[in-house]
Amino acid sequence: MAGADHSLLVAGPIPAGSRAAFEGQGLWMWAHHQHFCPGQVLHRPTEAVKGISDGANLMVGGFGLCGTPQNLTGALLKTHVKDLTMINNRDPVQGGSTPIRYNHDCHIPIMSQPREAREFLGQHCFGARVTADFALVKGWKGSHVGNVVSRNVNVPMCEAAETSAAEDEETVDVGSFAPADIHVPKIYVDHVTGEKYEQRIEPLTLWKEEGEAQSADDRAVIEWAALESEDGMYANVGIGIPLLSRNYIHPNITVHLHSESGIPGLGPFPLKEDVGADLINAGKQTVAILPGAFFSSDHSFAVIRGHTHLTMLGAMQVSGCDLADWMIPGKKVKGMGAMDLVSSIKTRVVVTMEHCTKAKEPTVVEKRTVPLTGKRCVDRIIMEKAVFDVHRRKGLVPVELREAWPWRTPKDHGERLCHLTRQTHTAGDS
Repeated sequence: MAGADHSLLVAGPIPAGSRAAFEGQGLWMWAHHQHFCPGQVLHRPTEAVKGISDGANLMVGGFGLCGTPQNLTGALLKTHVKDLTMINNRDPVQGGSTPIRYNHDCHIPIMSQPREAREFLGQHCFGARVTADFALVKGWKGSHVGNVVSRNVNVPMCEAAETSAAEDEETVDVGSFAPADIHVPKIYVDHVTGEKYEQRIEPLTLWKEEGEAQSADDRAVIEWAALESEDGMYANVGIGIPLLSRNYIHPNITVHLHSESGIPGLGPFPLKEDVGADLINAGKQTVAILPGAFFSSDHSFAVIRGHTHLTMLGAMQVSGCDLADWMIPGKKVKGMGAMDLVSSIKTRVVVTMEHCTKAKEPTVVEKRTVPLTGKRCVDRIIMEKAVFDVHRRKGLVPVELREAWPWRTPKDHGERLCHLTRQTHTAGDS
């Protein structure tokens, strides 16, 4: 059984009785191998990274501090290797211009190159095959033979690298988890480290029953955003106002929230005793999770590209139907990205934003001044001054104007809206 977490070292023919027992469990294997398992336990991370040389191509798993193999990267730093090409899970945009390297003054000396796009069953963007000499990844749990259960981007990196080292948060005995639970099979793992792991969190975000402090403007936008939810919907919501809108969805409505970090059932912010360093949303805030599975980054983005009904996110600028939300030239900001989130014509894209920046410059503009995220993708804009539908030919069509917008409470929206507590969060989700 490929990938099963069992080892059989057989020195000769298996006795008939034992053979029948093995066959009955689906574990029988006829073998005369000296070494059945490719993985080996290396208790010191320095041994696992000693094969990385100057000029190597290196993949490192993780999203922020979540899933980062801190012991392995720390050991690599001590080797003083240089001229490494580092590869992570950030996806370049079709037109290129993704920052590859920042200088200390925020100038970008190296940008990504444009990618080829072709039309077949809609527009598709092509990228060059990415491989690496070495991959460093973190596992949540791992066995001595190399099988890994994880909560992050490990799988595609281990598949693409010549040699992989897994740093396990907890090393368990062979057979401790079922074969179906394995994310990275041992065939992809060459080195295993089980050194003590320090969990670091950025930022720690906890549930507050009284809710976030909200201005009247923010409250109005949050309520309007909550009205976008429909029963049975799969949605991806960005940090800030889109995420806060979840607290106003009526408990009779079930909305499945997806996170790019590999969580299909995103819950509310956690209580202090429920915090997990690997349980974060796309903004790296700690979250609680609903019953379900974890999957790696490649599966997570496959869900995004056409299998979600709604994407709701903030933006820096909207021009016509075009969205810009991920960077400001000359400034090192934590942009939201979202190229994949807005790439599918099947997904409704709703933008929540203020009508002006802090510098009193409009955010809905005729011509963009910041880099493009997605073309012809925005369906609705929700602001504190107005709500607009965005049509490809008609342009902005007013849905609600603030001058004619009396202050509403959740009760004014009837059964579609209700301010939730943590208890109703739990009861209303499935």
